[in-house]
Amino acid sequence: MSAMARWCFQHRRWVAAAWLLAMVAVIGVGKVAGSDFGSSFSLPNTDSQAAVSLLTHNFPAASGEGDQVVIQAAHGSTVRSAAVRADVTSALARVAAVPGVESVASPYAHGDAAQISRDGTVAFAVVTWDKQSSAVTGGDAQNLIKAAESADSANVHVSLSGQSITNSERPSPGFTVGVGVIAALAVLLVIFGGAVLAALLPLLGAIVALVLGTSLIGLLSHVMSISSVSTELAVLIGLGVGVDYGLFIISRHRSAVKQGMSYADAASLAVATSGRTVLLAGLTVCIALLGQFLLGVSFLYGVSVSAAVAVALTMATALTLLPAMLGFLGPRVLSRRERARLASVAASGRHAAPAPARGFWLRWARFVEARKVLVAVGSLAAVVAIALPIFGLRLGTSDASTDPASSTTHQAYTALAAGFGPGFNGPLELVAQSGSARDVTAFDQLLATVAHTPGVASVTPTVTSPNEKVLLATVYPTTSPQASQTVSLVNELRGQLIPRADSGTSLVVHVGGVTATNIDFAHVLTDKLPIFIAIVVLLAFLLLMAVFRSLLIPLLASVMNLLSVGAALGAMNAVFSWGWGGSLLRLSGTGPVDAFLPVLIFSVLFGLSMDYEVYLISRIQEEWRNRAATGLSAANRNKAAIITGQAKSGPVIAAAASIMILVFGSFMLGGARELAEFGFGLAFSVLVDALLIRSLLVPALMHLFGPANWALPRWLDRVLPRLAVEGAEPAAALADLDARVLADSAGSAGSAVPDGPGHTAPNLVIRDHSRY
Repeated sequence: MSAMARWCFQHRRWVAAAWLLAMVAVIGVGKVAGSDFGSSFSLPNTDSQAAVSLLTHNFPAASGEGDQVVIQAAHGSTVRSAAVRADVTSALARVAAVPGVESVASPYAHGDAAQISRDGTVAFAVVTWDKQSSAVTGGDAQNLIKAAESADSANVHVSLSGQSITNSERPSPGFTVGVGVIAALAVLLVIFGGAVLAALLPLLGAIVALVLGTSLIGLLSHVMSISSVSTELAVLIGLGVGVDYGLFIISRHRSAVKQGMSYADAASLAVATSGRTVLLAGLTVCIALLGQFLLGVSFLYGVSVSAAVAVALTMATALTLLPAMLGFLGPRVLSRRERARLASVAASGRHAAPAPARGFWLRWARFVEARKVLVAVGSLAAVVAIALPIFGLRLGTSDASTDPASSTTHQAYTALAAGFGPGFNGPLELVAQSGSARDVTAFDQLLATVAHTPGVASVTPTVTSPNEKVLLATVYPTTSPQASQTVSLVNELRGQLIPRADSGTSLVVHVGGVTATNIDFAHVLTDKLPIFIAIVVLLAFLLLMAVFRSLLIPLLASVMNLLSVGAALGAMNAVFSWGWGGSLLRLSGTGPVDAFLPVLIFSVLFGLSMDYEVYLISRIQEEWRNRAATGLSAANRNKAAIITGQAKSGPVIAAAASIMILVFGSFMLGGARELAEFGFGLAFSVLVDALLIRSLLVPALMHLFGPANWALPRWLDRVLPRLAVEGAEPAAALADLDARVLADSAGSAGSAVPDGPGHTAPNLVIRDHSRY
């Protein structure tokens, strides 16, 4: 990696031109080919998927996406008023003429009964498309909304609900991306001491990667099913990790330049050290994301591939484009004050001393060591307390009651709930395969039983398919689609009522519809999530064991990463399901945590936690190796390495975490609940990870473990491949340094800890210590 970085630095024009050419080529091809976004959502071997398949093959007219046009009369009028009826009928005729609409079931077509509320103020029409919701484009949905809302007047308000309507109202992430970029730039300016060009470099690398990534994802949508939300998530994930990766590399480059290294050598060292951390962390994220294929849920395939493409490209720009751009910047990677200080040192004929660890982070590291038992117990208790709500975690799909109050879907939900009850926002479908008159009779008896079941508001009459092989009825629960009582009703239908009804007949009945599909989706992910987590954790454990040649360090990292994810999910459940602090976040309502988010959050957070863990441990391990010939006892050598390594890595980890928190926190400004959940979970987890786990718990436990941190059985050492992450800087005699590091904190809290003996150090030479 050192040679690659040096080549990129020396051939910076070629590298920059190659990235620019790649951008132009991919964007150009993307413009010509366009995109074909559309989610292929299927759940093999589930009851709801069997219902979809049965309708698709035997009753196409009833198998398409179903939306609802909700009519609410106002100012003393009712939906039966002549003026209201005329406006609504005219609007529904326009709806029926929208391309792609298969049928419209008007509330006035069946004797003013089932689709008009008892007080006559609310009614709804059912719009059936000739395709599934994943195939209904945003333009199709907008045409439907425009046609339906043509009935809006002083006496009637029209709103719409349904999956295609929800998809069309999804806000663009442009605003949140802009806020995230500005916030990241502000932090980078502070960290880099006002060096504007250096602060812009991580953003440049991330933006180049994301421009390429979004175009590639659009092209991939022709090859595999990818939803438009996949691109949005990929952009937000790529922005966060891309800026972090750039920060690690540029911070190490600037540090080396301040130590007197040439710009080429500094760039080479940055990629050979921090660049390996970026490579390992990026690969971990990509593996975790692509591991979602193991879940067998087609909806997640596009999400995982899109996010993996974004992460891989940000990793590539960090390792190749940034060294080239550092070559263009030269001394301007430092601020004017820093350049003046470096010139003064050079003019005096002295060697630049390696940047010492001093101040707050040194005092913090000594505090952790001095009170390691208290720190370990206290920080562990805090993380566990934060994660406790995870035991009440309920996965599902939030309904329209949690949409922004200004959205048409929220207004439709409120009107339907007021006129008919919340269950009318998520009807269930009973889909039966019939082969005889006896089967038809059994199905009718089932409907009669279901109608009198607690939790059921009403049941529609049977509709028979044209080939008379399929029977269809709609069941309206008394509770909302996201309510646990609705889940219980579906389980009762499948587990008790249906088996009793079809016993002794050839009748086969399935429970389908959007609500049942969402319930099955949550069940599938809940069942498979533990296996997915176990596989990713095991792979990461083996990788870290090969890198750090230790058993305790990868074990500690795996447990800490799981604690970090647990804290995120626990906090998400407390806020979004229980409503803690919901008013501060301006949430419209509470509901279950969306089922696909824990999988995605785990994939991203595991990689981010790995990022911070590798950066921290590699610095500590570097100090441990540099002290091999100092004559210190193993215990004191371990102690000095942890204090110095933590003091050196602390500022960069804190800065990287601050950027992540601000970038991910900006997701909550977009208005979409899924993005708000995703952003909050990631931001809160990074806060816990950086503040409690990496700054307190991990170093405290490493102090308690002592030299056993670096123990590995000889037979295992021979079997494992030898990998290196951070290349160690050349070691010198560290006796004076370690005497100061190991001194009593009260007497040396303000002293500095340089990289080498005394106050000066020879110019550093880059070496690749891959033999470790």
